[in-house]
Amino acid sequence: MDTSVHSLSTLFEQLGLPSTAAAIELFIALHQPLPPETRLAEALFWNKAQRAFLEEAISDDADWAELVDQLDARFRG
Repeated sequence: MDTSVHSLSTLFEQLGLPSTAAAIELFIALHQPLPPETRLAEALFWNKAQRAFLEEAISDDADWAELVDQLDARFRG
């Protein structure tokens, strides 16, 4: 059983992106606002593997789902 505590930083690591606080803020700033009609995983800035991870996290209500929801809110901020 995975009892890891996930954070936005570890989510970015899972996505293969720089995961420092500054890098996360920059990534979000460069890609926001996400149009209301665009689902987070469908945003054009993700690669295929990143899209698949985000889709799976939400559809499976995985441990990552809450963080993916938080990230989605930040892009719409």
